[in-house]
Amino acid sequence: MVTLLLKPEQAFPELGISRAKGYQMLASGELPAVRLGRAVRIPREALEQWVRARTEGAQSSGEQATAVG
Repeated sequence: MVTLLLKPEQAFPELGISRAKGYQMLASGELPAVRLGRAVRIPREALEQWVRARTEGAQSSGEQATAVG
């Protein structure tokens, strides 16, 4: 069974970031999150989209810089 909502402690290792950095990113709103009362969960699908968006953005920037230079 695939877990739809990850606990932060499950998501941070998948991203390769520390606990401190992960909570900093959650607090700033950089990472997608769902709040259930005091509990914080990270939707797996939103997390995957978040990674894809940043990966595609980095590739696009690199391609543009190469085309201009």
